[in-house]
Amino acid sequence: MHLTIEKLVYGGDGLARLPADEQGRGKAAFLPFVLPGEEVDAELTAHKPGFARAQASKILQPSPQRIEPVCPYFQKCGGCQYQHGGYEHQLEIKAAILKENLRRIAKLELETELIVHPSPPWNYRNRTRFKIATDPVFALGYYKFNSHELLPIEKCPISSPLINQAVGALWQEGKGQRIAPEVEEIELFANHDDSQLLIEVYCSVGLSNAAGQKMAEDVHRALPAAVGVAVFKQTSPSTEPKPIAVSGISEIQYRTESSAYRVSAGAFFQVNRYLIGELITIVTAGATGQTALDLYAGVGLFAVPLARSFAQVVAVESSQTSQSDLAYNSPANVRSLRATVEQYLKNTPAKLSPDLVVLDPPRGGLGESVVRGLAGLRAPRITYVSCDPATLARDLSGLRKAGYRVEQAHLVDLFPQTYHLESVLVLAR
Repeated sequence: MHLTIEKLVYGGDGLARLPADEQGRGKAAFLPFVLPGEEVDAELTAHKPGFARAQASKILQPSPQRIEPVCPYFQKCGGCQYQHGGYEHQLEIKAAILKENLRRIAKLELETELIVHPSPPWNYRNRTRFKIATDPVFALGYYKFNSHELLPIEKCPISSPLINQAVGALWQEGKGQRIAPEVEEIELFANHDDSQLLIEVYCSVGLSNAAGQKMAEDVHRALPAAVGVAVFKQTSPSTEPKPIAVSGISEIQYRTESSAYRVSAGAFFQVNRYLIGELITIVTAGATGQTALDLYAGVGLFAVPLARSFAQVVAVESSQTSQSDLAYNSPANVRSLRATVEQYLKNTPAKLSPDLVVLDPPRGGLGESVVRGLAGLRAPRITYVSCDPATLARDLSGLRKAGYRVEQAHLVDLFPQTYHLESVLVLAR
């Protein structure tokens, strides 16, 4: 059928409308790899009660923003969604999606300018995780689009040059049968200047410690830029992976314009090597006072620079690995605590009166209990770093009811070529 793409939605799909029926307006249809305004011939792939899914079989009227994708795996691979659109247009799409989510979910029309912070669009990732198969033959890659079937890849244009070099070396190791069959994933983490790698290998529980140690040493020898290789087992879905072998060291030094961080294998760190310093500046510039509270603190990306302009910083992190790095990286006036944010806010001393709260939650956002706890703190300023506009908008509804308003809004494009977007909202009351 002939469809016109109205807009793109969070997740990468285009929204079109099926022909109107006896109930009125046509059902929404979602199509991948299209652009706003395009007219397409489409085939329906799924009918749901409230919407349909379709696939464009032919672009009848292409957008003037449509370009030829750089990556040979685009549309086969599930990693990128926007390579068929020019980068400036990608930013426009993401800005529109962020505003639409705030409008629809939080009932908020931004009264301040949305400041967009672009990234170099290629080779930006400092951390990339690959799926591994060894049977019947070795393969390294990503899942195919909309599947759990492995797509072998030999390069990834959004990953750093050093990571791409390492991909070639891992293929050679795999073909030489030096990657154990129990290996499920390998993550490559490059430092600030793309000169060193930390390699994390994730295995099934069937791998013995001795076999893990041998493989770590083999992979380490094959990759001269690697400072170390750490091998992990995932013993249960609810716990952090357990380290079973290390060759070299299991940490990397990552420097930004203002600070240096120890980041251990398994710890969280931002993935865009070009915008980390800019993100730190957006969150911390001009913030001063007696006490800052950094929730979901990771290894201390924000807590460490905040310590220079606040008398004390309380940094809360639930991951044992990340919290260990946080404690190591923090100066004396940072108090690092291992706890969930829910636990911490439930037991927060009544006398704590922070001048600033920084939030950088995972994709699921804060949730009602954390929003209630934040409302009780009555901090004059909150800076919310979000990687999901829908959960941001949901949480913002509760924070606005607690008296907060948006003073600044930033879109920080940490993930070019993909639908993912990072935003920073500065709230005041």
